[in-house]
Amino acid sequence: MRKSLSHIHSPRNLVIFETAARLGSFTKAAESLHMQQPSVSAAIKQLEEALGVQLFYRGHRKVDLTSAGERLFSGVTRGLNEIEASINAVRQIGQSTHVTLNASSAFSYYWMIPKMADLHARHPDVDLRLQSSDREPDLDAEGISLGIRLGNGNWADCHATLIAEEIIYPVASPQVMAAAYNLHGIADLLDKRLIHLEEPVRQRPSWAQWFSYHNVRHAEIQAGLRLNDYALVLQAAVSGEGFAFGWDHVVRNLVTRGLLEARKEWSWNTGNGFYVVWSKNRPLSAQAAKVRDWIVSVSDFPHGQ
Repeated sequence: MRKSLSHIHSPRNLVIFETAARLGSFTKAAESLHMQQPSVSAAIKQLEEALGVQLFYRGHRKVDLTSAGERLFSGVTRGLNEIEASINAVRQIGQSTHVTLNASSAFSYYWMIPKMADLHARHPDVDLRLQSSDREPDLDAEGISLGIRLGNGNWADCHATLIAEEIIYPVASPQVMAAAYNLHGIADLLDKRLIHLEEPVRQRPSWAQWFSYHNVRHAEIQAGLRLNDYALVLQAAVSGEGFAFGWDHVVRNLVTRGLLEARKEWSWNTGNGFYVVWSKNRPLSAQAAKVRDWIVSVSDFPHGQ
């Protein structure tokens, strides 16, 4: 307990004081708080003795604040108003009927949105709201229902179900791929224009790590286009700006549609995966559970294996 609060015996005395001061009567305060009037008088007296000051001038039918009482009333009222606002905000989070899914902009745009018609067909009652961010938010603090995270599946604050392995291979537009007629081996990519993803917060594999995995050591990577959002990286690749990393679960649809071509034979399975996550600290709503189960059902690992 905070040191100052320990001096007043019980924080409840502050609530009783605020009610009596606001209503100008111990009797009315007792009625409002469903207490006996002597209990209100005793709580106020206990508070005055703890603080060493008189808080009320006591009249026959009403009470008035002393100067010390007015000072305390101002601070306690402000504090209780803030507490009430916080309680209402948290209650709204708990009672909210919509489902918030936090993910990268690329996952939302290239993985989620093409599948949304299927979600609506299966669960027309679900109000899903996609939220993008450049970091991994605190699901509890921000009232987020579900998230998509990259890692090994072990988070202290979250349950997690695998939806895709992290598999990376080079992709480029059909025009760029056709122009790369001398692309016979992985090392030949060193002579091509590469598009780099450099996110400010999230750690993502680099081209240097990809070359190293394929035993192209000490690779001298040419300068290329550097972007801080994977959705921009893919748009640049589709527009013919060079070769980009293709995260398999995200680019598969673009390859199928002919917007990108891939060298899947040069894949790198990093050992990490993409997971749908939800809080361990509060129950998942029925609506959020529907979205989670749907994501798992349309993913590469429909049984969470």
